[in-house]
This record gives sequence, C-alpha cells and structure tokens, in this order.
Amino acid sequence: MKEALDPLPGPTITPSAQVSIVVIAFNDVGHVCDAVRSALAQGTPGEPVTEVIAVNDASTDGTGAALDALARTEPRLRVIHRSENSGGCGTPRNDGLRAATGRFVMFLDSDDVLPPGAVRALLAAALRHDAPVVAGACVRRELPAHRDVPWQPGLYREPAVHDSPESSPQLVRDTLCVNKLYERAFLDKHTITFPEGRFTYEDFVFTARVLAAAPRLATIPDSVYVWHVRRSAAKQSISLDRKDVANWKARIEAHRTSVRIFQDAGQKALAHAAATKFLDHDLRMYVRELHTRGADYRAEWWRLTRDYLAGFDEADLRAARAPARWLARVVLASPAPRDLERLTQLAARPGRLLPPYAEADGRAVWSADLPGVELDAIGTKPTHRLPVTIDAEPALGNRNVLRLRIHDLYGRLAAAEPESIDIELRRRRDDRRGPVHTAALTAAPAGPGSPAGWTAEVVLDLDALIERGSSSADPEPWDLMAQVGCADGAGFRAALRATGPGLRRRVLPSRRHLLLLVQPYATHGGALSLRVASGLRSVWRIAARRLRR
Repeated sequence: MKEALDPLPGPTITPSAQVSIVVIAFNDVGHVCDAVRSALAQGTPGEPVTEVIAVNDASTDGTGAALDALARTEPRLRVIHRSENSGGCGTPRNDGLRAATGRFVMFLDSDDVLPPGAVRALLAAALRHDAPVVAGACVRRELPAHRDVPWQPGLYREPAVHDSPESSPQLVRDTLCVNKLYERAFLDKHTITFPEGRFTYEDFVFTARVLAAAPRLATIPDSVYVWHVRRSAAKQSISLDRKDVANWKARIEAHRTSVRIFQDAGQKALAHAAATKFLDHDLRMYVRELHTRGADYRAEWWRLTRDYLAGFDEADLRAARAPARWLARVVLASPAPRDLERLTQLAARPGRLLPPYAEADGRAVWSADLPGVELDAIGTKPTHRLPVTIDAEPALGNRNVLRLRIHDLYGRLAAAEPESIDIELRRRRDDRRGPVHTAALTAAPAGPGSPAGWTAEVVLDLDALIERGSSSADPEPWDLMAQVGCADGAGFRAALRATGPGLRRRVLPSRRHLLLLVQPYATHGGALSLRVASGLRSVWRIAARRLRR
C-alpha cells in the first residue's frame, strides 16, 4: 500500500544512525575528488556521515594517488586500492559494502555528486518511517550546459511510504542504485550484493534483489543525487556508450536476470512491471538511435531483440504504452530491419507516426504488408496523446520562414478541426522561453504519399533569441514545440519533424546584431532544433574551427 505523507521536521540524529558512503572510481582523476568532497560535505553537524569509502579499481591515471592525498587531510575518508581491475562496477561496490561500518550505506559514482542535504533527507525518512530502504529524486545534469532533467519524476512528486514494492510495482522503473539509502542489516539478512566482475548494468540486478526482498520503502521528493551526463567526453559512461551492440546485449541480459529474480521470489506484479518498463523505456531509447547505426549493428540488434521479445507475454505487450507496443510488434513481425525512419520517429518523445496510414478490414495497421501489426489505440486515444506528425521545413533568408504541415491521422484530427498553431522556442541549457509565433491553419488535400492535413507558414524572430549584452560566441541550441488549437477545444502539443533541404548553417543579416549564425538541424529523434549565435565573433570562431580541421 502507498501512503501519502506530509513533510515533517527531521528527528534528532543519534549515534546509531550512521551512514557510510561508498564511492567507486576507475581512471577518473579529473572528477573523483569532487565526488568524494560532495560525500564528505554531508557530514556537517546534524548529518552524520561516519565514513566515505573510496574504492580505486586499479586505476592507472593517478586516481589512486589523488584519493590518498585527499585522505591525508580527511580522517573520515578511507581508500581501498584493488590490485586488479574488476571490469565492472559491481565488484568495487561490493568491496566498499563489506568494508562499511555504518548502520546505513549509499553509493556514489566518481563522476557524479551528492547535493547538499541529501543524506539528511534520506536518513530522516528512514528513521521516521522505520524503512530499510529510502529513495529520493535524481537529476540528470547535462554538461557543460548544466541543464537538469529529472529522472523518473513521477515516482518522487510527493513523500510516500510503500509497505511493499509489489503493491507499488511502478517502483521498478527506477533501476538506479545510487539515489537510495540502504540499511546494512537488511542487505545482510537477504544477502543482497551486486553481480561481480564484468557485468554491465549491475544496478538493474541489485535493485531487483532489493525490491524482491519486499522492504518497507519510503520515497521523498528531495533531490539526493546529481547524475552528470558528459556526452562529449572522450570515454563515455556505460549508459551513454551504446554504439556497440554488445551494450544492448548486456542490457537485455541484465533485464532478463531482473525479471527472473522477481519470478523466483513469487513477485509476479514486479516481473510484469519490469517487462513493461523494458518496452516503454529501454526498447524505445535504443530504437531512437537505430537509424544512426551501421548495417551489421542493425541486423544483430534486430535478431537479439526479436529473440528476447518472443518470450514476452501478450499481457506485457498490452500493458506498455501504445508507441512501445507498436514498435515491439513491428520487430516481432519482421525477420529483418525495416522502416527505420518510421520506427525512429515513433520512438521519439513525444512519438510521431509518419505516413502512410494503412488500413486492413477497417483497422488501423502499420503498413499494407504488415496488416497483422494493429495500431490498436488510434481510435481510442485522446487527441492530446495521439502520435501526430507535424513536418517543419525551415526556409531561412530574408523572411526566416518555417513551413508547416500537420498530417491527419486516420481522421482523428479532422474530427477535432485544427484551427491555429503556436510555435514555441525554448533554450535547451536553461529552458528559457523565447517568443511564441502564431499562425492560422489552412486545410490541405492529400497528395502523393501524403494524407490530407493542414498547412501554415510562421515567420521566426531569430533576433529575439539573443539576449541583450550576451558575449557568448558559441551557438545556443533551441528546441521547438507546437501547440495546436482545435475547434472542439481539444488542442495538443507536438514536436516538429525536421524536413527539407534547409537543414544547413546560414549567416543571416540582423537588425540588432549585424549578423546571425543559424543552423537548423534534426536531433537523434528527428525533431527540429536551431543553433543560434550572433555577431562577427561567432562567424569568425566557426570559420577558424573549420580551418583548423
């Protein structure tokens, strides 16, 4: 049972309520000390972090020496040096867990940080509710932009206590081990550890073991973990390094192991929820990138995925959101990769279903040659949840026009009667809102390969995207969203699909800034975004980079 709670003042901390924080590191000398310091900073008065245990997994870049130097000035820091690299994250975490002396333990990766007050918030909830496991909110911080994206925000909107995970199966969606506080006696009682050695996505398995043991679990809305995402790093983290199909194979194996743990524990609801989560999150994420991979990767990915999905129950497929189950059924129905652009666009968030819109026996289906893949929710989804496609073709020059076309979807939009469209721009690094551009929609007949729909032209005020006094010469990414108003009041929001020949960098005259450097481009998911910078300095910097290359 999930019990909603009001925040209460924290209890008086006693000596028995001590926390050990385990930090693991391998060849991360540039970040590990920041991680350790963020853990040590949790030990200010009233926040008793007994110790920070840093496990150096046989680094060769000076990580060990940096930790030893820090330990000489920090008596609460203990450093464990492994003589051989384990090949994964599970073994060093287990080393730290065995060495920990606190009543509670939590884990921290060397390239992330704990925000101020994280331990106090988790510990207060653990003591107040006698919960051996407490989970808090995590943010993914995109660097260097410092843009924060909440992780699984639906689980952490309000404080709550879950008497058993099986009564709240949505908890399986948070597979992280690092945004949680664990009572060591609970872990010891159920012999819960991480997989050893070269096991990728070890946190999937650890979290499954925790939930399968049916603890009383508290969730709090406080931010307790900052997950740094460095997409431009020379060496990508495991979660970002997806270019090799072995990563997908490892993810499938970790998920399969997790489901088996739930099944062996008799936790059928958790096993079902884990299967649904795989479709809604994991499958969709990898499909979004499939069009960027080579033919060999695609073929092997398709084979692995078909083999794994073949073991899913029909109930698992039906419980997944409509885009995810449609994706799964296309893969199951076809022995070889196909329709990659349509799959990529549908896997985006929000999803877009591209034409053609085929029917068989009065049913909406994927295509004429796959009539068995029914788009089973098209007729029942509310308008704002439909995977509508809005094509956007930028034509930058004297007027900076955005040409738009909304595709009708099996008559669902025609019934709502779209009338107007607002184009909203938001700066990616801080979600700053730019100007909103509005236009009336005009009905457009069907054309070759294109269903009936509606068109509009919007003139973009690109000057307004540049802040007054801005000294940055680097192009700023801006994301575009559409808000469509309908005669029946059932409007909807949708991302724009980047189309046409105008996706290239342009130098444009500007009334306010003399020159603008603008580049429309398609994101990985196919959505239209803009990079915008101002002035001669921007043009010169880009030209200099090209010359150096």
